[in-house]
Amino acid sequence: PDKKYLCESIAELKNLAISTGAEVGATLEFNQIKPSPKYFISKGKLEKAKIVIREKNIDLTIFNNEITPAQQINLQEKLGIKIIDKTALILDIFAQRAHSREGKLQVELAQLNYILPRLTGRGIQLSRLGGGIGTRGPGEMKLEVDRRRIRKRISLLEKKISKVGIQRNVQRKKREENNIFKIALVGYTNSGKSTLLNAVTNSDIYTKNMLFSTLDSTTRKLNVAEGLEVLISDTVGFIEKLPHQLIASFKSTLEEVRRSNLLLLIADASSSNCEHHIVSVKEVLKELNVYHKPIFLVFNKIDKVSKNKLLSIKMKYKNAIFISALEKTGIDDLYNKVKEIIEKDYLSITVKIPYSDNKLISYLYDNCQIIKKEYCKDGILLLLKADSKYYSELTKYIYK
Repeated sequence: PDKKYLCESIAELKNLAISTGAEVGATLEFNQIKPSPKYFISKGKLEKAKIVIREKNIDLTIFNNEITPAQQINLQEKLGIKIIDKTALILDIFAQRAHSREGKLQVELAQLNYILPRLTGRGIQLSRLGGGIGTRGPGEMKLEVDRRRIRKRISLLEKKISKVGIQRNVQRKKREENNIFKIALVGYTNSGKSTLLNAVTNSDIYTKNMLFSTLDSTTRKLNVAEGLEVLISDTVGFIEKLPHQLIASFKSTLEEVRRSNLLLLIADASSSNCEHHIVSVKEVLKELNVYHKPIFLVFNKIDKVSKNKLLSIKMKYKNAIFISALEKTGIDDLYNKVKEIIEKDYLSITVKIPYSDNKLISYLYDNCQIIKKEYCKDGILLLLKADSKYYSELTKYIYK
């Protein structure tokens, strides 16, 4: 990786650590062709780290890369202090920031799935992990917690999350009775998604200039044009190498992304690593199996960018929209683009479906936006906005 990327990556790790309440005493960067199976870093670099830890009186070391349970055990024995990796750090932040019942359950599930393989033969006993960063929430359970109890707890959490998910689906269906067009805001953490949602819907969702300031998804109605109402959802921010435990645990929260008709990928134009963040978000979208959906790029925070840099981005991303959610500039351009996308891919047609064809009626309710309905003697008359890909299947039902 180039120097610029490494600097940004280390700065991100520092910000993550600081946001948990830690004080950063020192940062060490090591270039290595491949990780050491035993310690991740080489023995020479391990000795260098040991000296710095002793001199600076450091009691916690955080690795920017994910380390194996065995490497974690070996490092703790060698260095005599607690060792965690970026995954544990992010899980800890999520433990602090989750406010909804579902969010708390999901974070605990992710943490237990992370801890379980670390309770090996020589095992990391929870007493050795200690309290504090990397062990909030389930990490502070009784010290005699073993694999069996953790697996039992994981099973219980999965059932609870499933139950909450069913309740969420009921609420979602009520909200989506008319199959309204759905937009999900996705992007790297701290790219300004919540600020944008507040700006366009006059909401007061909690926002703060820090990583993962909000975890729970929020959905609001939005009028992008006269007579054109959509649902717009804010989602948890992504990050490079987002822990797999979190993606698995937050499936129901990320369901807003899966059920959307359009993804607005919000990028922080002021970040020196903006393009790398865009790639990272796209990788997570692929992992969520939603990359096939229409994705439109929106550059935010243009108020913090020099004219020359902004011109350079505009030259490279000619089809993107450029906004400042904070100053509410470029919002009309965003509305026009959303309207254009809806009108381009969604046709307004009137169809008459026989009452006997229940499957088709149900299918249309699930996949189209129902504008108006009228019950006739020989069938239901529906004025709907349908994705152009469904048009050929509906031609024989078109009502003239």
